[in-house]
Amino acid sequence: MLEVYERLGTRGNYPIDTRVILTHEQRDRGRLRVFSPEGIEVRIFLARGTPLLVGETLRTHCGRYVLIEGAIEPVAVARCDDWLTFARACYHLGNRHVKVQVGERLLRILPDHVLEEMLQQLGLVIEHSRHVFVPESGAYAGGSHGHGHGSHEHASALMPASKPGSGARENGRAVLSAIDSLELVSPAIDKGRHEHH
Repeated sequence: MLEVYERLGTRGNYPIDTRVILTHEQRDRGRLRVFSPEGIEVRIFLARGTPLLVGETLRTHCGRYVLIEGAIEPVAVARCDDWLTFARACYHLGNRHVKVQVGERLLRILPDHVLEEMLQQLGLVIEHSRHVFVPESGAYAGGSHGHGHGSHEHASALMPASKPGSGARENGRAVLSAIDSLELVSPAIDKGRHEHH
């Protein structure tokens, strides 16, 4: 049995002794008992409040290194072609405090027929798939961005990807303008409002 009390982050190059594969809900917990694919029991005793990151290394009490991997989970993937639709979808999901993973005009949520119908009404296309689900950790999550892949590509997902000389500032203004034009309440969507807390 291995006991973990220390987080080392995602940037170090540690000699990994074992790994554990965790769902997004398991990564949110500070106290956890799991087993590695080889059957090694791993007990995790960490401070609550900051989710474990995919790709993060933990150090056990006896000095061994455990790698955190993300489990493949069922998700609903919502896509659209324009930034206004994307901004509206982000607004309405955020308004409902839904766990969401944000990509380039792409959103992943846990399957939920009411939320999926809302996104379709907004003009997004929904498909069901299986992925590692890494929801945004929130603006006040204490410095951890919530992504274990070493990049911050989703942190500015509302902003279009800029190509050299493409006028990223103009793209940014267009998105901010689109967000400013959103109504604070959309009667057509909020009629059958579905709260998630």
